[in-house]
Amino acid sequence: MIPAPRFTRLKGHKYQTHGIELLKLASLYGANGAGKSNLIRSLSFLKDIVVTGDLPSPMKLKRMKHFHSPEGSMVLGVEFINQEVPYLYAVEIGEQSVLKEELYISGLGKREDELVFERSTNKGGKTVLRLSEGFLNSEGGRVLKGILENNLIKQNKTCLKILSELDNSLLVDTRNAYRWFKQKLVIITPSVRSSGLAHRLDIDEEFHQYAEQIVCSFSVGIKKLQTVTKPIAEFFGDDNKADMEALLNKVTESPGTLLGLMNSDGEEIVVVEENGRVVVKQLKTEHATKEGRPVMFDLSEESDGSRRLMNYLPALKDLLTKDVTYFIDEIERSIHPLLIKEIIGKFSADDNTKGQLICTTHESNLLDQEIFRQDEIWFVEKDLSGSSDLYSLCDFKEHNTKDIRKGYLSGRYGSIPFLANLKDLNWDAYDIDR
Repeated sequence: MIPAPRFTRLKGHKYQTHGIELLKLASLYGANGAGKSNLIRSLSFLKDIVVTGDLPSPMKLKRMKHFHSPEGSMVLGVEFINQEVPYLYAVEIGEQSVLKEELYISGLGKREDELVFERSTNKGGKTVLRLSEGFLNSEGGRVLKGILENNLIKQNKTCLKILSELDNSLLVDTRNAYRWFKQKLVIITPSVRSSGLAHRLDIDEEFHQYAEQIVCSFSVGIKKLQTVTKPIAEFFGDDNKADMEALLNKVTESPGTLLGLMNSDGEEIVVVEENGRVVVKQLKTEHATKEGRPVMFDLSEESDGSRRLMNYLPALKDLLTKDVTYFIDEIERSIHPLLIKEIIGKFSADDNTKGQLICTTHESNLLDQEIFRQDEIWFVEKDLSGSSDLYSLCDFKEHNTKDIRKGYLSGRYGSIPFLANLKDLNWDAYDIDR
């Protein structure tokens, strides 16, 4: 997300932070199977193991690694900035254990990286923890290091979460880094629903007004958004007492927890404690009949495109007002090309945004130099070894007036599918009706 130095157009796309410039947009193009979604999945996997502290099952790890190096280790790393501090976090994973994990305050290439912690496993299988000199020289620092190595840090768990939960002022950077993963890195895949949307619409009047205004402007027939709230006993009734009791126990064990669940129709229900009672919230949409009378719809009755657009509502609001990073896979899924172009174009043209949007897409209508800088357009292509190669449009030194959409579809930049001659396929041989 570092801008190429020679581009001066769309200056509002560059954020100044910690003495460097960062871009606010990136789009990734490529043929099916090129590896675009794998980039998103790898970040989602990294976030999961950091936030939960747990590695997935050995079988899942083996499936993830089998293509290139079934016996080797897997390394994932990300460099990010939170609270004006740049960090570099990386983890190396073996068959069933964390082999190495590290967090540094990044020097951003201008100075030496500064150690926060480094965790490794020696030949005897014992965890070894390196911490800053300031921590080790503090009162109880060496004792706490021994407890961490011998008791708290497990081989099948990452340790950033554990370190972030310790009440020690010298570990503030672990808390800062952990919060970035948990709160500021947001990943939306085609199957993901926006968690807690009904609750946020209910308690945040400003967001509710913003969301209704946006949805009405989409012209999908929705006039209003409404949250229906019921006591949990009324929602579940007498036939589902076991499910209700299980949810009550979860809410009681973790006060303030917001539980988002999917019902049989694929709608999210939100279970939360409010004013001393546990309630269930559901999102409803209001339409109008031809006579102008209001009629309420369940979310499951809306089109796939309308539901997808509503899933984007928190992202659209957060990208305007917060320093968050959203990764969206197949951003155009189920949405009309002109509508998705208008949405991203509005974000592009607003010079007061604060967040970063990184998306994968097949939508060639977005290849517009009025929306994206050349260093914000990326292509993904697989090489002969099966690895994904990422390269930017700015490598081609195109003029800013060139129709890059036409060039992309004609194969000028690569990363498009090359099909066999479909005319030679003997489809009739598989036509059972003939």
